[in-house]
Amino acid sequence: MDYVNQRVAQEAAKDVSDIYTGLVTPLNIILVVVTLYTTYLLYKPSPPATLPREPPATVFQTFTPRTLLPYNGTNGMPVYLAVRGRVFDVTSGRNFYGPGGPYENFAGRDATRGLAFHSFAEDMLTKDLDGPLDNLEGLGPEEYESLQGWEERFLSKYMVVGKLVAQGDA
Repeated sequence: MDYVNQRVAQEAAKDVSDIYTGLVTPLNIILVVVTLYTTYLLYKPSPPATLPREPPATVFQTFTPRTLLPYNGTNGMPVYLAVRGRVFDVTSGRNFYGPGGPYENFAGRDATRGLAFHSFAEDMLTKDLDGPLDNLEGLGPEEYESLQGWEERFLSKYMVVGKLVAQGDA
């Protein structure tokens, strides 16, 4: 029993600061820092979610062939084209319909006849911008079917932003 009493007396006689020196080691300090940093990462406030900016609202307009012409993707303008009297905003497909794209000659124009015949030729576009719209005379069943396919593709992919009317009807 003397040993136990002697040992208790030794422990009681120790300096209080000696007790904590065993806890303050480089490894324990690193563990505490890592634990605090991990806790901070888990509970730090997250920045508020930012919503994507909406594209500016587009007002449904009535276009004539002449007023549609500037919407060809040049000078920062959007890219519009008309199919069977509907004007589509094809700006999201600018690399196809805008400047330098394979369908660029349809931009800002009535593309109905050219799409029906799968032709990019200039003579498929309306020549007289102040005259009547193309009445699609001379289109066969095959061309109408092709045109319907194009129209369905545009309706599913692009927004209708207006209608195309002849100069005298505006």
